[in-house]
Amino acid sequence: MRNVVRNHDYSDEYIEIGYNIAYYRKHANLTQEQLAEMVGISRSHLSAIEAPNIVRKISIDLLFKISTALEIEVYKLLVFHS
Repeated sequence: MRNVVRNHDYSDEYIEIGYNIAYYRKHANLTQEQLAEMVGISRSHLSAIEAPNIVRKISIDLLFKISTALEIEVYKLLVFHS
């Protein structure tokens, strides 16, 4: 029988996704403004996604857009180091 997951908000995972986006964005020599424009969101939205003190949920569609813009496989944004 499978365990039921309850009361887990995945805050740490969303923060880690933001760290990964920031890492690969900087590696691609892009500013937040440039990446945000490429994926059709505001710079302030991207800034909130990348911010370590803000838990900003992100859609699968946006993850795919960001990975495409950064020219990386989407799974790299979902690698958790902690």
